Amino acid sequence: MQDVSTPPPAAGLVAIQPSRRRHCAGCGRGPLPMLVVEDRAPYCLGCADLGHLVFLPRGDTALTRRAREESGLSVVVVRFNRRKGRYERQGVLVEEAGLARAETRCLADAEARGRRRVRDARRRAAWDARFAEAFAAEILRLFPGCPRDRAEEIAAHASARGSGRVGRSAAGRALSEGAVVSAVVASVRHLDTSYDGLLMGGVPRQQARRRIAAGVETVLREWGWGWESEAGAGR
Repeated sequence: MQDVSTPPPAAGLVAIQPSRRRHCAGCGRGPLPMLVVEDRAPYCLGCADLGHLVFLPRGDTALTRRAREESGLSVVVVRFNRRKGRYERQGVLVEEAGLARAETRCLADAEARGRRRVRDARRRAAWDARFAEAFAAEILRLFPGCPRDRAEEIAAHASARGSGRVGRSAAGRALSEGAVVSAVVASVRHLDTSYDGLLMGGVPRQQARRRIAAGVETVLREWGWGWESEAGAGR
C-alpha cells in the first residue's frame, strides 16, 4: 500500500492530500488535510513554512498557469489514487497575491476569449449546416424518390456533431456511398417498419432485422434505389 512516507516523484515542491488520518510530526496537529513529507515524516503546511499559501483546485488551466507565473513560491498538490496505483494532481498552492494577479489577468482577456468561442461556434455551425446540406443532396442523388424534407431529416440526424453516427465517421464526412446508404437504411428501418416494436417485444436484433428486410427494400425501391445485396436491410 502506498504511504505518504514515500513522496511521489516530481519536479519541485509537492504537497499530499492523504487518504488516511495523519498528524504532523512537528506540532502534532491533525488529522491533516494536506501535508509535506520531509525525511519520510509528514508535516503540516505551517511547520513546512508553506502555511501562507492558498489552494487553487485544478480545472482552470489558464488561471493555474498564470497563478504559478505570478507566485514566487508554488507547490503541486497530489492525491494517491489506489485504483489506478498512482498520484494524481489535485491543484496547486500559490501565494495569495500571485493568485489575485492571475485572476486579474484572466478577467482582462475573458471578453476576448468569449468572443473567440462565439466565432468558433459560429464557424462550426456553418460547417455543420453546409455538410448536412451536402449529405442531403447525396441522399437525393442516390434516392431520387426520397422526399426532400425526409432527406434533410436523415442528413441532420446522421451528421449531428458529437453523435457518433455514421455521418460523423471518416466515410460519412467523405460522403461515401456506403455511409449515405447506411444512414438512409437506418432511418427507414426505424421509421417505416415495425423494427422498433420488435425490439421492444424482446426479439433479438438480427432476427428483427431479417423480419423487416423486405419492408426496408420496398421503401428504398420506391425511392429509386437499385437494391444490391451489400446494401441490404441487415446493414
